[in-house]
Amino acid sequence: MTSNPATQTGSHAAGASGQQEKNQRYWFHILLQDTPAARHLHATKLVNKAWQQGDRVCIVCDTAQQAEELDGLIWNVSPDAFIPHSVIHDSATPCTDPVGILLCPPVAEDWDTVIILSETLPANADKFKRLALVAHNDPAMLNQARSHFKQLRALGIEASVHDQRKR
Repeated sequence: MTSNPATQTGSHAAGASGQQEKNQRYWFHILLQDTPAARHLHATKLVNKAWQQGDRVCIVCDTAQQAEELDGLIWNVSPDAFIPHSVIHDSATPCTDPVGILLCPPVAEDWDTVIILSETLPANADKFKRLALVAHNDPAMLNQARSHFKQLRALGIEASVHDQRKR
């Protein structure tokens, strides 16, 4: 029988391991491109990947126009794939599809993967199973991403950063 080394060194090591595992579920994607369209396309690719892995996935948006654009992209993400999804306008409306485009705050228990495109980080961001934030290479967007990063850090989360600008 193999034992877990983290449990052999006491609760502090187990807690640190748990925090490290939690941090590996939070990602920032910073794109090389500087357009909202590139950001939306990247988000739909993340949706497709998570959905293919069996996750319930939502994208959190700010505007109906943004939700409409994402809806169109998800319909066309892959010629041979159909991703069942709905646009949800308020928290009182449950999403019965495996993918939701939300114009309201997500409920952590409803989703496996939450993709944030909104200007506001949900108050319960540390409760999500997996969280991805996507920013395009624009000064205002990068400032918003820095703010989200600081908010996550204040919640004790060190998100992994995937910065395409450094390739």
